[in-house]
Amino acid sequence: MLDRDGFRPNVGIILLNQRSQVFWGKRIRTHSWQFPQGGIDRGENPEQAMFRELHEEVGLHPQHVQVLARTRDWLRYEVPDRFIRRDARGHYKGQKQIWFLLQLVGHDWDLNLRATNHPEFDAWRWNDYWVPLDVVVEFKRGVYEMALTELSRFVPRSEFRFDARPDQRNRYLRGGLHHRDMLAQQGSAAGAVPAYASRPGVPFELPPGATFEPDPQTSFGTDISAKKP
Repeated sequence: MLDRDGFRPNVGIILLNQRSQVFWGKRIRTHSWQFPQGGIDRGENPEQAMFRELHEEVGLHPQHVQVLARTRDWLRYEVPDRFIRRDARGHYKGQKQIWFLLQLVGHDWDLNLRATNHPEFDAWRWNDYWVPLDVVVEFKRGVYEMALTELSRFVPRSEFRFDARPDQRNRYLRGGLHHRDMLAQQGSAAGAVPAYASRPGVPFELPPGATFEPDPQTSFGTDISAKKP
C-alpha cells in the first residue's frame, strides 16, 4: 500500500526501559541493528499497527507498555535503489512513518523475539538514548534523528539528560561499525550469505549486554553463546 508519492505508511517504535535506555534489535541473520518498525496494513490506524508490530517483533502486549508520545506528522526516508526489489523500482520510493515512544512497564523477560514464525530480530540490547544515531544505516539516520529529537522531551527525566546528546559530527566520522553494517546489508540484498554465517565455528561479535536468540532453522546459531539479559 503506497501513497501517491511512492511512500509506504509505516510505524516506528522507540521502547524505553526504566533507565530510559532504548531497545535496539539486530535484524535476523545480518549485522544490521535498528528500532522495531513495520508497515501499516489496510484498515489499521497507526496505533493499531504499532501494537501489532510490537508483538510480532519483540513479543510484547499492550499491558507490557505505556504509550508516552507519538510524532505529530509523518517522517519520511527514501530507500536507495540497491535495497529495493527490482519489481518495485520505479514506483516504490521509501517509508513514511509515525513514531511512538513507549515505556516498558513489564520486565526484560517479557521480550520474546520468537513470538511469531517470521521473526525480524535474532538479538537485542538496551542502548543509551542517542547511541542508535551512531550505527543506524545512513539512509535512515535523518528520520532517527528527527524522531529521537521530537520525542526526547517526553522521556522520563529520572535517568535521562537531554544535554547528554553526543556531538554527532565527530561520532559519525567513526564509521567503522556503520561501514561494516552497510557492507553486510549490501551482501544480504544481493543474496549473499552473511559473513558470520559463512565461517562455521567463528562467532560474530555482539555488543556488551546483548541477548542472542538463534534461528532454529540455521546451524550457525549454535556457534554463539547467548548472554541472558
